[in-house]
Amino acid sequence: MALSVLGFTSQAQKTNNKNSSTIVLVHGAWSDATAWQAVVPVLQAQGHEVIAVNLPGHGSDATSFANISLQTYVDVVKNAIGDRKNVVLVGHSMAGIVISQVAEEIPGQIKELIYLAAYLPQNSESLLSLAKQDADSHIGKYLQVDPTTGSANVAKDGVIDVFAADAPAQVGQYIANNIKPEPLAPLATPVTLTDGNFGSVKKVYIHTTEDHAVSFTLQKTMVKNNGHISKEYSLPSSHTPFISMPDKLAAILLTVSK
Repeated sequence: MALSVLGFTSQAQKTNNKNSSTIVLVHGAWSDATAWQAVVPVLQAQGHEVIAVNLPGHGSDATSFANISLQTYVDVVKNAIGDRKNVVLVGHSMAGIVISQVAEEIPGQIKELIYLAAYLPQNSESLLSLAKQDADSHIGKYLQVDPTTGSANVAKDGVIDVFAADAPAQVGQYIANNIKPEPLAPLATPVTLTDGNFGSVKKVYIHTTEDHAVSFTLQKTMVKNNGHISKEYSLPSSHTPFISMPDKLAAILLTVSK
């Protein structure tokens, strides 16, 4: 969720720690790179280079929704990675779709994928096809789709319930007051994944057990269906643990990134 009101701008920080990884953080839908503001400094303090990617059409980026596709997102993440190796690629929520396709296209550069309350697709699945299976999600009753602009939004009165039920009240209200529409096309686009590329990359899943956006039930189902998750962690949080319990989330990311 956008928290730029706090004046945070995340940047990559290079280090000389030979044992460190580059950690690339990719935000979810109705969010932007500032979502990670409380997590980035903790990771950097342990010697990691950290890159918080801002996807087109999010935050202050004004790219027209007509020019945004799933491949647009994938290319932006790949460009942020550049020629780096040993990359720990973290995707929150919708970004689970994005990081999966990135790993398919550059598997040799990815050390591991970390799915945080994220959609975990199989070949030919899209975010929407997975979301339709989520009977416990609260998004449906608040979702507002505008076919004329190719966008979707969450009604203001549902934002705190869906995304940030355990966030400080003022933060939850800020999110509700500043939520912006999300481009529809990337949400409806299926991924193309192969066992040889995507299947070869190590995967970790961080569950959020009190999640009203991507329900804990669906999270467990996706992990079971994938069959290649090497480790699972759980946080007793809503959909946005980087807001409600950033230290606990950072501790898991640091453990996985060793």
